[in-house]
Formats: sequence, C-alpha cells, structure tokens
Amino acid sequence: MTVPFIQLIDVTKSFGTFHVLKGINLSIYKGEILAIIGKSGTGKSVLLKHIIGLEEQDSGRILIKGKPLYQLPADEKRSFQYELSYMFQDNALFDFFNIYDNIALPLLENPVFPKELVKKKVFTRMKQLGLIGTENKFPAQLSGGMRKRVALARALVTDPKMVLFDEPTTGLDPVRKKNVHSMIQEYQEKFGFTAVIVSHDIPEIFNVAQRIAMLDKGIIKFEGLKNDILDSHGKILKAFIRGEDI
Repeated sequence: MTVPFIQLIDVTKSFGTFHVLKGINLSIYKGEILAIIGKSGTGKSVLLKHIIGLEEQDSGRILIKGKPLYQLPADEKRSFQYELSYMFQDNALFDFFNIYDNIALPLLENPVFPKELVKKKVFTRMKQLGLIGTENKFPAQLSGGMRKRVALARALVTDPKMVLFDEPTTGLDPVRKKNVHSMIQEYQEKFGFTAVIVSHDIPEIFNVAQRIAMLDKGIIKFEGLKNDILDSHGKILKAFIRGEDI
C-alpha cells in the first residue's frame, strides 16, 4: 500500500470558541493534484496552513511519509518545509520589488545559494513561464494573468516537491481562470510536483485534479477520485453547488 506523502489524522483546530477543524482525516499522495473544495469559511485556508506548518493542530497527528511531524529531527523538519511552496490567492507580490527580485526572494532568504546560481534558477523559471523581458518591470506594470505567472515562478524557483495553491483564480474572469488551471496542470506534469489546490471553481476544477476532498463544517465529507464524487456523490455535490446543507 502506498504511504501518503502527507497524512492528517483526526486533526482539530479551534480559535477561541470557534471550532474550525473538527477531526480532519486527509491523505495527500506524491505526484498528484488534489483539489480541496468547500464553502467559504469552512477552514480550507486553515487546513493548508496546517499542511505547510504555519499552524499547529490542537489535537490529532500529521504524518510526513509515515512519520509523525513532531518526531522529526529539527534538520529533517526544516528540509521538509523547504520542499513545500505556497502560492497565495492574491499572489502576494511585493510592489516595490521588480519581477526578478520577487521571484528570487525565496532563494535570497537561504544563504546556501550563491548569486550566480540564484540568477540561473530565476531565469530558468522565467523562461519556462514566458516571463523573459519582464525582469526589470514591477507587478503593477503586468496584467493579472502575468502576475499569476510571476507568483507561480516564485513558488517553483526552489524546486519544491509540493506546491499549495490557495484559491489561485480568485478575481479572474472565466477565460483567465481556465488559463491559470491549464498553467498549473501543465507545469505540474512538467516538473512532477505534488499539488494541493483550494478552489471554488466547480465543475472546472474537476478538469485539473485527479482527486477531490470536500470540506464541510470542519470535516472531510468526501475524499477520493473525481469520478467517484461525480458518480457516487452526485446529490452531495449538487447540494454543495447550490449552497445547500450537505
């Protein structure tokens, strides 16, 4: 049986009296695209922060390649966290940095990389994502779609094994949403990273993800292949799309 790359077992999280995660069970497998769907305010972003280590659970376990995260030695934990990258829904680009510096930022934070290697890595990703010629421009000078490419280039510049996308198509029109989905799918296939996408784009996200996890009221209501949710959970999915209780 394949061991999940990351596994959450009975994970809970509360903020004061507000119970956000009420016993999350979720497996993420190496090399897949997993979409997490759910209504606004159901804790999808909080769940992502637990996966990447920005939040600590109140109870439950998080396993990394079968090993409890808290038992990992400090160097292994740092190595694991460096294998992860995060693409924020608003891109989180720095307006006062040019495009080159925005993409280079994760590398510049690590003194291991000499200046020439940083330059090589940045321009490699810029070429792969069609950004050559924009290096001296600033985010405000680019279109929304191009800014998404810059954010993706920054997320990929460290050669991560997993990229987490927090609603990457927020604020985009249908054509640009499709372009972003195609971009994620194309580069995930090219580079082989594991992708976790929080999304409201139903049914479009089913064209991108291999597996789906539906989060509702703090628990995972469904986790499995996209065809299974479409075939076996049609009523649940339709109710979710209509905004009804499921």
